[in-house]
Amino acid sequence: MTDVLLTDARLPGSDTVTRLYLCDGVIADASQAPASAQRVSLEGRWVMPGLWDQHVHFTQWAIVRRRLDLSSATSAAFAAQIVAARLLAELDVPEPLIGNGYRDALWEDEPTAELLDAVSPERPVILLSGDLHAVWVNTAARYRYGLPHAGVLREGDAFGLQMRLDQEAPGDEDVAISEAAAEAAALGIVGIVDLEMARNLHGWTRRMTHGLQAFRVRSGFYPDEFDERLDMGLRGGDVIPDTEGMLTVGPLKIITDGSLNTRTAYCHEPYATGGHGVLTFTPEATTGLLARAVAEGFDVAVHAIGDAAVTHALDSFATTGARGTIEHAQLVRDEDLARFAALGVTASMQPEHLWDDRDASEKIWPGRTGRSFPFAGLRDAGARIVLGSDAPVSPLNPWRAIAAAEHRSADEREPWHPEQSLTRAQALAASTDGRSLAAGEPADVVALDRDPLTCPTDELLDMPVAATLVGGRFTHWAI
Repeated sequence: MTDVLLTDARLPGSDTVTRLYLCDGVIADASQAPASAQRVSLEGRWVMPGLWDQHVHFTQWAIVRRRLDLSSATSAAFAAQIVAARLLAELDVPEPLIGNGYRDALWEDEPTAELLDAVSPERPVILLSGDLHAVWVNTAARYRYGLPHAGVLREGDAFGLQMRLDQEAPGDEDVAISEAAAEAAALGIVGIVDLEMARNLHGWTRRMTHGLQAFRVRSGFYPDEFDERLDMGLRGGDVIPDTEGMLTVGPLKIITDGSLNTRTAYCHEPYATGGHGVLTFTPEATTGLLARAVAEGFDVAVHAIGDAAVTHALDSFATTGARGTIEHAQLVRDEDLARFAALGVTASMQPEHLWDDRDASEKIWPGRTGRSFPFAGLRDAGARIVLGSDAPVSPLNPWRAIAAAEHRSADEREPWHPEQSLTRAQALAASTDGRSLAAGEPADVVALDRDPLTCPTDELLDMPVAATLVGGRFTHWAI
């Protein structure tokens, strides 16, 4: 491995020029850099620890990037028109037309099978909601996949169909993943926590042993894979052989409730539309899984979006002493904020969802949005916060997450509950996996053409990344 000496670099918020020596995969004392080290001038660019996305469904993200985009649809009828337009532009083939990104919480009409049947009576049409907790299908898709009904499938039925689609994805999955990995490296990403529903450990092992070294991966798994992990002799944090230390065993992922858009996030108070949402694991079942994770040496990642689901998740952490994260924590009761720090539970949050869910939250959760995406509330209560995208629910782009955490508005409107914002420095720190540029830290570094601490929000959103290094090796070069 070639040692690298980065010269003419600046730290965020500073004009002082510094050097950074990367040796044997870690940051070392720059004064000890030998003459043989590869010298790279950053020409005054800013350098900081590389970025992590703490919640990704990477295979789905790689595939969804190639699918029909429905995010602009403002009604079910509009979405059907988008589908009709794509059908006219394509060959008449038997493969299903797959779309992604519709959000129907604010629609005045309903996504029905009849709407899709009218534009595609014979070719299967499968449309994934933006939050992935629902799938809208036509009758042809119902019969092709043996689904319980046409129209909208939710939660378990939706997840099951998505897993089948991932396994049957048209085109070369490895090519799609390679393209997405290169894009991630170009954004300064040096690591991800992959919470793909499909079994991903073997896939990452094969790809990494065949040369894909774009970033580090912590490979999460779901309850139905627990015995497989144990049969392989694995425990949390284990490094997978022959991957150069890039692939490690991640947390046990448990989905305990639904989502806001699908009106299935589990809440203490009823929705404006009625009901409290859906609890997909009972509190007792969640506690049992966390207890098993503790006994077998795994961290956990507990999906909880509604405030009641968050309460139950924290109760399970308290009962079992489990380590890990609550994923999303989109709505949290004030009395539960301090429990995160007290229990050592990390809040793993996806700020860009705030931009997507702002209006739906006001409609569906009226009167309680002041504690939605409570970044500041959790910070002030001492909780550790880490940021991610939940790609493909939001784009895999850490700069957008950082901007959303600081500036809680995606348009010309005033920030939404700005009292819950993080500072820029805090949002940056929550995106670097707790890493620094101190000696002994991994040589996972990003060089930037703008000062990430002081540049305007619009420049932050389109941050030009000059170089990304993982373990001291360049994975992206634009200098």
